[in-house]
Amino acid sequence: MHRARWPAATVLAGCAGAALVLAADPTSDAGFPLPPCPIKLLTGLDCPGCGLTRMLFHLLRADLAAALHHNALALLLLPPLAWAWTSWVAGRFGRALPSWTSRRWSPQVLLVLVVLWTVLRNAVPELRLPT
Repeated sequence: MHRARWPAATVLAGCAGAALVLAADPTSDAGFPLPPCPIKLLTGLDCPGCGLTRMLFHLLRADLAAALHHNALALLLLPPLAWAWTSWVAGRFGRALPSWTSRRWSPQVLLVLVVLWTVLRNAVPELRLPT
């Protein structure tokens, strides 16, 4: 039971976060306000996480096209992140699963993806998010 404490805590935190996003409805003024992105507020540029809350909102409502529009990189990274989480949980129970996170190149690849996504979404007007 001791091994399941942290995995259970992450599931509980994820469910609480999902409930908060659904209750807040970041796509309209009907829900309670969520804080704006400080980078977008100060610079006017979209950071790599801009649109993440709206992406999660649409994903929880099973609208993949809208989720992809708000933050394509975060949506595409969800399956590898879910696999990394599954590998971590299995490791806590003594079952080693291969994971991309144990590769030496994974931080560099992730950094390059985030930088490219940031530059691309700020350079291409169609990828910019409305303020």
